[in-house]
Amino acid sequence: MQNEINKAIDVLKKGGLILYPTDTVWGIGCDATNEDAVKKIYQLKQREDSKALICLVTDDRMLKKYVKHIPEAALNIIDITDKPTTIIYDDAQNLAKNLIAEDGSIAIRIPDDDFCYDLSRRLNGAVVSTSANISGFPTPKSFKEIAPEVLKGVDYVVNLQREKICNQPSTIIKLSNSGIVKVIRK
Repeated sequence: MQNEINKAIDVLKKGGLILYPTDTVWGIGCDATNEDAVKKIYQLKQREDSKALICLVTDDRMLKKYVKHIPEAALNIIDITDKPTTIIYDDAQNLAKNLIAEDGSIAIRIPDDDFCYDLSRRLNGAVVSTSANISGFPTPKSFKEIAPEVLKGVDYVVNLQREKICNQPSTIIKLSNSGIVKVIRK
């Protein structure tokens, strides 16, 4: 696994895109602070850049680097959830501008997955994680369902077969600083 992390980190630091197994589905990733790399993901997915992407971080300490105010409810959700859960936070900071939604929010997940954890830790920052599909097409349930144009559009495909991938996107919850909680995707 460390060899794959080393190769992926090398690509991320050079502004490249990786295809990698996450705690949910196969994802396309890049350094979340690199605006050009984020732009490449939008182009590859043929997705409007007004639709925000998800980031992965290692823990709540790294989360604080990218969110000005973390609601107490978020830490509670992170602690008690047993399913991959992405939280949308207000007041994103220190990320690529084209990654942050128009309202200033950002979607971030702390994955319970060794590869994703080590990837983010070694990068020392957030990693973009968006499903490995062209916008409008179904999320691939396995590696073999990933479209050829996605495979060709990334700079590195992580060679790590996973039994733990749950094949379903994460739950998404929006937590506003005003205390409003909204479930976006179950």
